[in-house]
Amino acid sequence: MRVQRVRPPGAIVESWTLLGADHLPVEPVERWLAYLSSAERSPNTVKSYAHDLKDWFGYLIGRGIDWREVRLEDIGGFIGWLRLPPAARAGGVLALPSAGEHCSNSSVNRKLSALSSFYEFHARHGLDLGELLITWRPYAGSRTAWKPFLQHIAKDQLQRRRTVALRAPKPVPRVLTADEAQAVLDACTRRRDRLLFAVLHDAGVRIGEALGLRHEDVSVAGRTVTVMPRVNDNGARTKSAKRRTIPVSAQLMRLYADYLELEYGDLDSDYVFVNLWGGTIGRPLSYDTAHDLVERTRRASGVHFDPHWFRHTYATELLRRRTPIESVAALLGHASITTTLEIYGHLTIEDARRALEAAGWLPERQVNW
Repeated sequence: MRVQRVRPPGAIVESWTLLGADHLPVEPVERWLAYLSSAERSPNTVKSYAHDLKDWFGYLIGRGIDWREVRLEDIGGFIGWLRLPPAARAGGVLALPSAGEHCSNSSVNRKLSALSSFYEFHARHGLDLGELLITWRPYAGSRTAWKPFLQHIAKDQLQRRRTVALRAPKPVPRVLTADEAQAVLDACTRRRDRLLFAVLHDAGVRIGEALGLRHEDVSVAGRTVTVMPRVNDNGARTKSAKRRTIPVSAQLMRLYADYLELEYGDLDSDYVFVNLWGGTIGRPLSYDTAHDLVERTRRASGVHFDPHWFRHTYATELLRRRTPIESVAALLGHASITTTLEIYGHLTIEDARRALEAAGWLPERQVNW
């Protein structure tokens, strides 16, 4: 089985499907993935789900289990199977305890979430699954303050919850130091590439939002960058459905002006970041081209980084400078401050030390050791 990139006729955005041993799409997976694509889910999300279902169907085929007749114990077996190294999953190789676990709890939970959505989709189309993957609890038993619409009418109804989930530590966002960010920028030999990383750092946008920027989105006089949800020729996407305008520095606007004058020239294109030295000149940069740029810059700078780390750095620095959480959430394009708190509600050791020093706890102690 393999995951295959596809582009439906007339579609601009690519999608993904799962091919079986006969090189044909696996029909139940294809239906679900097609639904996700039509619902405008991110191609990266669809791709991840396709890989998750590839693991699931590979596990079922290896045990002769029909996907429509699985039971809860099969989910438990799947979790144990995911823990094994790939070479040991077929049963021909013995995995020693010292080999460690192949999948982290976070990865297993993501795959279980994909399975839950997959089976819920088919349950809505008539597949009888009993209570597989779902447990039913009264709303009154919920510990959260959130209540669904018309809950006062349906308070005795049942609430769906996923039955199988593993405890996983919350990942702490990786941020770049000032020296690391500077090294990345200085490793760029072209103004276009330096501008791309500078936009990520100065505006905290996602890489897809940067690749989709048009010249009309950049206001030099107002020193702002506007993120607009729209269909882009390079498949770049914004995660939020709302537009947002982000104040940026005068230094970033000067770099943008230099880029237009010295590299962009009189090129006729709406997009800010385009091919200038390879590929189709004037075409907007693709995700693959941006990925290649990141790989080259890693080698040149000696900094192993991901483009999303600039966004984490932006948000973390704003919070360290006591920017209200509501403003940070709006600048990042989060639908709720809860999302911002879940990602950035942490303190590093340095943050904690500064807080203790500001409170007068570390410099002057009343008790001597």
